[in-house]
Amino acid sequence: MPADCVRRRPCGVALATARMLEGNAVRGLTQAAAQELAPHHITVNGYAPGIVDTPMWTYIDEQMHNLNGKPIGQNFKDMVSTIALGRCEVPADVAGVVSFLASDNADYVTGQTVIVDGGMQYR
Repeated sequence: MPADCVRRRPCGVALATARMLEGNAVRGLTQAAAQELAPHHITVNGYAPGIVDTPMWTYIDEQMHNLNGKPIGQNFKDMVSTIALGRCEVPADVAGVVSFLASDNADYVTGQTVIVDGGMQYR
């Protein structure tokens, strides 16, 4: 998509579309692999993190600044303000879910994608 098309759209529309397609692809692949591997007693699950405070989000925020002109840091703050729990995620939040999915406690969970976003999706 040409850069000027992205600039004319409200910030995030093109990014949200790509993210939605990616999420659906991950869920589909997770479910297909789970069905294929279940007879071998192998579970397959995924996780979908939200806004995680990492250097990647610094980069995303800079790129969004280039598209919409908001001050560096404002896009990040705007996104965090949509999270029901009122804070951005930290890597340990995601690690806890991944640790559970990899544990024996999740041996009857398969084909699932766990959304780990602090309530951003339903808000």
